[in-house]
Amino acid sequence: MPEMIFIFLLALVVVGPKRLPGLARQLGKFMAEFKRASNEFKNQLETEMMNIELEERAKKQEEPPKILPPESSWQPPAAPVPGIVGRGTSDQISRPETGLAVSTDPPPPPPHDETPVPAKPASPDA
Repeated sequence: MPEMIFIFLLALVVVGPKRLPGLARQLGKFMAEFKRASNEFKNQLETEMMNIELEERAKKQEEPPKILPPESSWQPPAAPVPGIVGRGTSDQISRPETGLAVSTDPPPPPPHDETPVPAKPASPDA
């Protein structure tokens, strides 16, 4: 408060009592215009920020939701070995399987990381 009184007295001495009311009016108009401009600028910034947020939301809604593929029924990791009896009805167990395929191909070579095992020499008794 004391600073305001000092500024008022200084303005009264410098400007004079006749011109002080007109100067105060001009200062008031300038302050109102400045406040109006700053509020307009603030509103423009808020409007632009809101538009940007709405655009981002619209982009997110346009993206299709990620849907996982439907779960498939469980399947055993390998085919069952022929000739082995599994769970089933008595009819399935009692019926023999026909047409079992026997492979005549030679066994595959061992992998590179394993060393081949030498065959045992024939015994002299045979």
